[in-house]
Amino acid sequence: MPQPFLPRLAETVGRYRAEVAYRYEHLALLRWQIAQGHALDSRDTFPGHLTTSAIVLSPDHGQILLIDHVVIGRWLQPGGHWEPAESFHASAAREAVEETGVQGLTLHPWHKGEDVPFAIDSHDVPGKKARGEPAHIHHDLQYLFLADPALPLVAQIEEVHAAAWKPVAELAEIAPVAAMRLRGVQAP
Repeated sequence: MPQPFLPRLAETVGRYRAEVAYRYEHLALLRWQIAQGHALDSRDTFPGHLTTSAIVLSPDHGQILLIDHVVIGRWLQPGGHWEPAESFHASAAREAVEETGVQGLTLHPWHKGEDVPFAIDSHDVPGKKARGEPAHIHHDLQYLFLADPALPLVAQIEEVHAAAWKPVAELAEIAPVAAMRLRGVQAP
């Protein structure tokens, strides 16, 4: 039986900080919310809640799969609000497949088959007045995946204007911690 959500998240964040994080990655708000027992698995939890995203690379690490996000209005890695899944990386993979139709998605060997994120990015997002949602924080667990850019994509038009493979250098503007860490990762 899988571990309950909040203890699993606490363990994942703890492992990330111990094994992966740069010295300056304190993740103070996320850790405080976990310690306070906030329902980070609910998009109605403020000041922040959990999202997962997929950094999908071509096998040679030269390209990255991005989406033109309808609400945010810019190119980003595929991802979204946490929905129950067997692992955090499975949630990220599901978002990538739903939003882009990417085929043959596999977890990058960097993860060694484990659920420790490649990066955790807590960032501000605008609220949605129509939903009575204030500006808030997304605590985004980011995972590396591989896929073949020659295979067709099918963008989920309700959420994204387009899905496309772009030069991997574009990651620096979107997910700077992940981009910096990726410099030290060899293509399989």
